[in-house]
Amino acid sequence: MKVLLVGSGAREHALAWKLCGEATVRELVCGPGNAGIAGLARCVPLDVADPAAILAAAEREQVDFTVVGPELPLANGVADVFAAAGRPLFGPRRAAARLESSKVYAKQFMARHGIPTARFRVCDTPAAALAAVAGDEFGFPVVVKADGLAAGKGVTVAPDRAAAEAAVRAAMVDGRFGAAGATVVIEECLAGDEASFFVLCDGRRGLALPSAQDHKRAFDGDQGPNTGGMGAFAPSPLVSEALAARVMREIVQPVLDGLRAEGEEYRGVLYVGLMLTRDGPQVIEFNVRFGDPEAQVVLPMIETDLAPVLHAAATGDLGGASWRTSGNPHVGVVVASGGYPGAYRTGHEIGGLEAAGAVPGVVVFHAGSRVLDGRIVTSGGRVLTVVARGGTFSEARDRAYEAAACISFPDKHVRTDIGRKAIPTAEVEEE
Repeated sequence: MKVLLVGSGAREHALAWKLCGEATVRELVCGPGNAGIAGLARCVPLDVADPAAILAAAEREQVDFTVVGPELPLANGVADVFAAAGRPLFGPRRAAARLESSKVYAKQFMARHGIPTARFRVCDTPAAALAAVAGDEFGFPVVVKADGLAAGKGVTVAPDRAAAEAAVRAAMVDGRFGAAGATVVIEECLAGDEASFFVLCDGRRGLALPSAQDHKRAFDGDQGPNTGGMGAFAPSPLVSEALAARVMREIVQPVLDGLRAEGEEYRGVLYVGLMLTRDGPQVIEFNVRFGDPEAQVVLPMIETDLAPVLHAAATGDLGGASWRTSGNPHVGVVVASGGYPGAYRTGHEIGGLEAAGAVPGVVVFHAGSRVLDGRIVTSGGRVLTVVARGGTFSEARDRAYEAAACISFPDKHVRTDIGRKAIPTAEVEEE
């Protein structure tokens, strides 16, 4: 197959890294790509927000199959455009993509189909939202979520009324998230441990991938503002085979069946953000694509070819699909621009990439990088994800941080505790 990969982040670099050496992939084209992907595939200019432009690129390049990395083109209906043109694409149609693009839709869908999730209230005016956080319906802490896509930054876990009211005003009055914050969801704050669960779906059935855990907050100890993710590790020591089977039975299959009952088939990867509560797993959120940075630690665990399985899911035929995965722990550390997720500077030359990649078991995935006058420079908030494989989580962590220390640019920011929580759970030892 000749494959078009859509996107420009570290998730897409991980997908390109996995796909480019597979037997069924004779050529890989990526649009728009980044400095790291350019070493693996031919990169072409592409507006990922424009489904018509993506279709035009697929037709111009005469690709056999298109794989979409980010959520925005899916929310904008790229799968519908490709279906109308008779071209196979990996990713759900716009209606199903609302599981991510609208928190309101996702919560109401779960309520309709008995899928376990936190109690919630939808508020479409600031007054209604302020009244919801002022009452005793949910208590504190309370969660305030912007309805639409907000690059992973539209969720606030407010410890008290003042913080909750500030989150409501930021979204609904100040317009911090634009139209995405015009409506908010107020919901109870679930107690437990979080895990990320990924399933490839063909509309009727799902095939689970290794689980993961990510680190959303900007600073050590899960402090500071939410980000798109500062690091991840896989597999999650919290997700046993029995728990995975329960998630498939109580959450994933009801999602697929519920969508089909409402006239839609979900074909693509379903990301289930879980809270593992005393009452069992509950859904925090859905994403309709591979997570970032979770994809960077999950994809290297797949030892068999990925492209045929993605194609089988996209064409509604996962019946005979299977794969083999590694049990080795993987830890991914995000190297970010200082100031992220707030204001930050770009254009800094990145040093030490070769030295980092030479650390045993390490792969460096690019996100916010580009080539300028022959130099690789920073171009975003999350610049790189340094991923390491190890025989234990301790070894994987040590390798990841050894490699991350090789990388240099002004205002570099790295959390120092990525994956630490996995060590006592998985290995019953202290660092």
